[in-house]
Order: sequence, then structure tokens, then C-alpha cells
Amino acid sequence: MNGLQSESIPPARPVIGEAEIEAAVRVLRSGKVVQGPEVAAFEQEFSELVAGRHCVALNSGTSALHLTLMAMGVGPGDEVIVPSFSFAASANAVRLVGAEPIFADIDAGSFCLDPEAVAAAIGPRTVAIMPVHLYGHPAAMDRLMPLAERHGLAVVEDACQAHAAALNGQPVGTFGVAGCFSFYPTKNMHSLEGGMVTTADPELARTLRLLRNQGMEQRYANEIVGANMRMTDVAAAIGREQLKRLAEWTEQRRANAKFLDSRITGVITPPVADAARHVYHQYTVRVPGDRDAAQRQLQERGVGSTVYYPTPIHRLKPYLTADGKPGPWDLPETDRAAAEVLSLPIFPSLTSAQLERIADAANNLEGVL
Repeated sequence: MNGLQSESIPPARPVIGEAEIEAAVRVLRSGKVVQGPEVAAFEQEFSELVAGRHCVALNSGTSALHLTLMAMGVGPGDEVIVPSFSFAASANAVRLVGAEPIFADIDAGSFCLDPEAVAAAIGPRTVAIMPVHLYGHPAAMDRLMPLAERHGLAVVEDACQAHAAALNGQPVGTFGVAGCFSFYPTKNMHSLEGGMVTTADPELARTLRLLRNQGMEQRYANEIVGANMRMTDVAAAIGREQLKRLAEWTEQRRANAKFLDSRITGVITPPVADAARHVYHQYTVRVPGDRDAAQRQLQERGVGSTVYYPTPIHRLKPYLTADGKPGPWDLPETDRAAAEVLSLPIFPSLTSAQLERIADAANNLEGVL
């Protein structure tokens, strides 16, 4: 093999093209580099992705989760139901406001919160549910929202991996009181670093704008105690360029997934729930055997892969009990997923030849199942 065919295929490949570079340079030359016109324009343009909701740009997806809970008044004594099978930021945001994450198990197919497990986890101190639209697959919002309404609970969507995902035609980030997105470089679109909160509540949006900017709407007229979690105009300008191509990139990811679905038989390919629009931030297969051996063999064949996530949050050090144990959680599907999942390349710039190589490598694993 030679050329592109002989190169190892990375698990992900962020796009930073001439349009993004020119946008950053344009902003730097303007001198308006923080919380200026680019941020306002990015918020307005992103709102079209979430049915016209208010959008508040921040410096990261973690900040989006953190400030949303803070703006809602979640704090000490409160509990928020979250999946343990997610990136730690989902639970960290709960702890950062002084509340306690309550871990519920996931659905084996979607890797998202299982509504029945959520129902069993609701207690007298529960104030909110935080479903994570993991890997770009929407959570079962058609079941979670009625459950939350029956119990008077808020829903905060962690949509950090799910730009343009939808369920029954409704985009993620528009179901709950707020949706939180990330623009980290490996996401389906990025701004180098950044986040966004979407909400239909104008008062919540205003509170978020105050919190991100030291509690100020007007300079030196502090109304509340806030933080500095602003998005720069450089980041916003890059995000605007990425947003222009999000629809194209999303369809390419979905086409790549369709091809891999049709070709891969050596491992378990990701199912998609009825009426779900999966945007494939990750193409996550299951290896119900020797995953480490599978990953080594893929690498030997020039196919990169990554495990998201090898350790569930409830087993991470900050969430262990005082005696170093993972607490009273019974999360069999979470533990099984953590032991089996493996994400293969799915980024939009994959060539037909590279997709063939990925499928062939996955179909020729030896001694792993």
C-alpha cells in the first residue's frame, strides 16, 4: 500500500481549514476579541439549530452544564440523576454546585439513560434529570419528559456530543429547561474550545449571561455574583464557520455509519432507536470478548480506535465512598458497556478506501469474540 492507504487512520480528525484560520485572523485584526459581535452572531445562528431557542455562548461544554445548574438554583441538599456511563463532566457539574449526582443505568442499545432506571432512582431530594445524548444518539426524551413532569423535575440535556441529533423530528437541546453543547475540537463541530446553553426561558438565559460575565450586563454594574466563562470572539468566529458545514458533515457521518453498518460483521454495530436521528459523534461498536486484543489488532492494521469510556463515573476516585468503594450503585448495563465498547473512525473526511479498510479490519479480528 502507498499514499493515504498506507497511513494509519486516526480515531478522529478535527477540521481546521483556511476558512477557520481566516475568520480567526479577521477577528484578531478587528481588536474586538471577547464577548463581542461574533459571539452574538454565533448565538443567533446556532439558535436556528434548536428551534429558535435563546442561546448563551460560553467557554466550554462543562461550563454550560455548570452554569445551567447554578442558574437554576441547584445546590447543596439537591440530587440530580445522571448516567455513570458518560464523560466525568456530566457528574462534575452537579458536584461543582454542591449537589449530589445519583447514578442510573443505561439502555443497552442507545447507551443513554434507561427511563425505568431513572424512575427507580427518583427520591425526595431529586430536583433534576440530566440525560446525556451519548455518542450522538438522542436519549429517550419521549419517555423521560413525561416522567420528569409527573415528579415535578427539571430536565437539563447534556447534548455535548449531539449537535443536530433529534428524536421524532425534534432537535436535542429543545426538550428540557436547557440543553448544553460543547465545541471541543473533536466534536461534530467546534470552536477550538467553547460551549452553548439553549433554553426557551428568557429569564434563565439572562441569568446565564450574567453568570458568565462576573454578574454584569453593563460594565461595573454587577447584579449577582458571577464567574468568567465568556466565549472569545475568535472562538465564535471559528464556530460560525463550522456551523455552516455542520449539515454537510452530519450527513457524511451518517453515510459513513450506514456503510460500516452494511459491511461490519466481526463486532456488534451500534443500533439506532426508532424515530432517532443519530449524528454519530462516535461510531461505537461492542466487543463482547477481548477488547484489548481487538484494539491491538486494529492498530496493527492501521485503524485507530478509542474506548469511551473505560471507567464509569461512579468508579472514578472522586465518586468513591470513604472506604474507596463505588457506592450502592447497581448498574449492570453501565459496567458491561464500559468493558465492551470501542469507537471506530467515523469523521467526515474518511475516503471510501479508508472505510473499506476499517470494515475489513473489524471483520478480521482473531480470538477476540
